Amino acid sequence: MSSAVPSYKNHRYPVEIISHCVWLYFRFPLSFREVEEMMLERGVIVSYETIRRWCLKFGQAYANALRRRRPQPGDKWHLDEVFVKINGASKYLWRAVDQDGNVLDILVQNRRDKAAARRFFRLLLTTTRRVPRVVVTDKLKSYGVAHREVMPSVEHRAHKGLNNRAENSHQPTRQRERAMKGFRSPGSAQRFLSAFTGISPHFRPHRHLMTAGRHRFEMSIRFTIWNHITGAAGMPATA
Repeated sequence: MSSAVPSYKNHRYPVEIISHCVWLYFRFPLSFREVEEMMLERGVIVSYETIRRWCLKFGQAYANALRRRRPQPGDKWHLDEVFVKINGASKYLWRAVDQDGNVLDILVQNRRDKAAARRFFRLLLTTTRRVPRVVVTDKLKSYGVAHREVMPSVEHRAHKGLNNRAENSHQPTRQRERAMKGFRSPGSAQRFLSAFTGISPHFRPHRHLMTAGRHRFEMSIRFTIWNHITGAAGMPATA
């Protein structure tokens, strides 16, 4: 087993059950109790609280492993921010995707001012270790100020209609937010979304661009990769 695979030492359940529960929770809009019920139907007795702990412990590790396998991000970045209600208070979820729709990073912040935009720009540069050719945003003035301070050599296009790719990328998050009946705290929102944006897109290839046969083949590859990074497979994945 590769050193990159998380350790399951002292866990009573085998890796196949742990990874499957984590996959169900982050792939579909399910609660921990619903995952518990689905496992019970398969003859596996595990409490929803145990599933919650598995998702907290392994979700981010799985997401990080999947991100390391992704190709280098594109050179055109789309940035957007939307408000989210967290425990009754309005916060802002900042998100960046490349021209292919791959999520670069997300950040939950209290504001959408210059300092918040600057913080997000610096996070993106640190996370991707790349400088984009073009940054596309809406007309929020905070982007322009932060752009001039952090990456002045990069072209900045500010136009509402050009940023549909980033805006559309919020849809899976909104779906999960409704299923979870909102987030409890900024920290829990950041933890969940960081893992969610690493795992969920892996199982969402551009289905509308594929034939049924091609889609099944692509998904079989992605499941093989998943089994490899979780340690559920004995043989390395080949893509």
